[in-house]
Amino acid sequence: MLFVSYLGQRELLRTAQQYFQLVGGSASECDTIPGRQCMASCFFLMGQFQDVLVYLSSVKTYFYNDDAFNFNFAQAKASLGHFKEAEEYFLSISSERIKNDYIFLSWLARCHIMNQKPSLAWDLYMKMETSQESFSLLTLIANDCYRTGQFYFAAKAFDVLDRIEGSQEYWEGKRGACIGVFQAIIAQRESRDTLKEVLRMLRNTVNPQVDYIIRIMIRWAKANVVQIEDVEPLE
Repeated sequence: MLFVSYLGQRELLRTAQQYFQLVGGSASECDTIPGRQCMASCFFLMGQFQDVLVYLSSVKTYFYNDDAFNFNFAQAKASLGHFKEAEEYFLSISSERIKNDYIFLSWLARCHIMNQKPSLAWDLYMKMETSQESFSLLTLIANDCYRTGQFYFAAKAFDVLDRIEGSQEYWEGKRGACIGVFQAIIAQRESRDTLKEVLRMLRNTVNPQVDYIIRIMIRWAKANVVQIEDVEPLE
């Protein structure tokens, strides 16, 4: 059973949780594989993921290479911040139905980002058709990359968001991320070649602050002999 199929339906969630607890806690089922699965399902729906792992771990050997089991196990791991293990379980899944599910894509993207692999999260977004789900994934990438200091991909994501749906929030995220990339370039933690793309992203924005930020970056580039000739100069 895929736990995710009940998300967003409060009454069904409550009813399902009660039935799972009833079966899993019964004397006849509590020590059986289905009984432990029921208790894992119950705790999953309650958001008690440490308990989920206790029950799923107790039956894991019976579900080797089971995509539904691995999907549930990975979600529980990720919910507890165990992103390295969660990523491995997500990547072991072969079911195209699960792999095309937004919950799968969003959790895998978050795992990639938390494991310092933001380019893989970006690849997931690039493979999606334009939709509300792709917009949501882009927002997740922008915010998670920003929070974890992976500013280059945060800037790329906020740049697209700003062009799709310009808002002060997206501009501020883009501005902060671009400045974060610039600081990383100065500190030699980011390639100098990245500055060209940062400047192009900033030029995509209609905001009175843009020219001031660009001038500072161009001044630094000239002083440090960084090639940015193909970037249109300010008037």
